[in-house]
Amino acid sequence: QVQPVESGGGLVQAGGSLRLSCAASAGSFSGYIMGWFRQAPGKDREFVAGVSAGGGGTDYLDSVKGRFTISRDNAKNTVNLQMSSLRPEDTAVYYCAAGWTTRPWLVDTDSDAYSIWGQGTQVTVSS
Repeated sequence: QVQPVESGGGLVQAGGSLRLSCAASAGSFSGYIMGWFRQAPGKDREFVAGVSAGGGGTDYLDSVKGRFTISRDNAKNTVNLQMSSLRPEDTAVYYCAAGWTTRPWLVDTDSDAYSIWGQGTQVTVSS
C-alpha cells in the first residue's frame, strides 16, 4: 500500500502562497483517491481538497474554492496542493490521505474513505 509523506508547510503572511506536496512510497498509486485534510487547534479535522484516482475529478471545501488547487501525477506518485491568497483561518496541520478505490472517476470528501494518512505538515498564516 502507499504511504503518504507531506512536505512544504511553513509560515506565510496573509495573502501569500504555499505549495504542499505529498509523495507516496510504493504501492499502486493510481488506484487510490487522494485528499488533503486539515485540523486547526480545538477544531475537528475537515476535508480541504480531493482528487480522483484517475486525476480527472476534483472537489474542494467551499472556503478554499478559487484559492487552492489540487493536482496529482500518477507517474511520479505525487499529489500537490497549491494554496494562494492564504488567510489566517487557513492555519492548521495539513494531512495527505489515500484511499483505495474501484471507481477511479470519483472524489470522496468523507474522511472514512481514506485509510492511509501522512504525519501532517504545519501551515501557519500570519495576519
